[in-house]
Amino acid sequence: MADAVLYEMRGAVAVITINRPEARNAINRAVRDGIGAAFERFEADEAAQVAILTGAGDRAFCAGMDLKEAAAESRGLLPRGFLPVIGDTLQVGKPTIAAVNGFAMAGGWMFAQMCDLCIAAEHASFAITEAKVGRGTPWAAPLGAMLPQRVMMEILLTGDPISARRLLEIGYVNGVVPGEQLMPAALAMAERIASNAPLTVRACRELVYLSQEMGRSAALRAARHLFVPVYASEDAQEGPRAFAEKRRPVWKGR
Repeated sequence: MADAVLYEMRGAVAVITINRPEARNAINRAVRDGIGAAFERFEADEAAQVAILTGAGDRAFCAGMDLKEAAAESRGLLPRGFLPVIGDTLQVGKPTIAAVNGFAMAGGWMFAQMCDLCIAAEHASFAITEAKVGRGTPWAAPLGAMLPQRVMMEILLTGDPISARRLLEIGYVNGVVPGEQLMPAALAMAERIASNAPLTVRACRELVYLSQEMGRSAALRAARHLFVPVYASEDAQEGPRAFAEKRRPVWKGR
């Protein structure tokens, strides 16, 4: 994997780091390819239960598209698959956490948004700046289910930054911590998730997204089917057995 993206296992947690601090971790071809390869590796690794996406350094999570590269290529409409986006061009069925260590702008916001959970440093800020440079934001469509309408409108139309603290207040960010505590906090959340029954965790993750796309009755019907293999698994017997025997469960993921 290119040095522009680093991949490290910490127990059952994969830490994926955008590694271009000199360019504020901007998205160039190497980052696009590296992010795609990293999440494909994570999805294929049975030992990896949760992934954390972060940026190198303490100034920027990701500054968005490398505009110098974009200008050199006279880039217009981006073809499908140009950007690695979980739930669109990348299929990932395991939980992901964005650890936002600085500003997340444009495509950097997109990378934070595509993760299931988000922990941010106190000094972090977020912005969708495409209106300031004449670019598009089709990837921002899911924000309609994540932010109040008028907050979303302000963010998109002004292109102005919004603080991590404000996003915590409106429920977009799961936690805000001092910068030096960011990775410990993200790892602690990842480890709590990784300690749970993996089939249940993955089904619950899918349930959240299903419920956003369906009405109440349809979501309930789909959820019943979603959890059939969970109830039929060995882990469904191991959990109650471990509780009765007063020990930690040994999950097999089957």
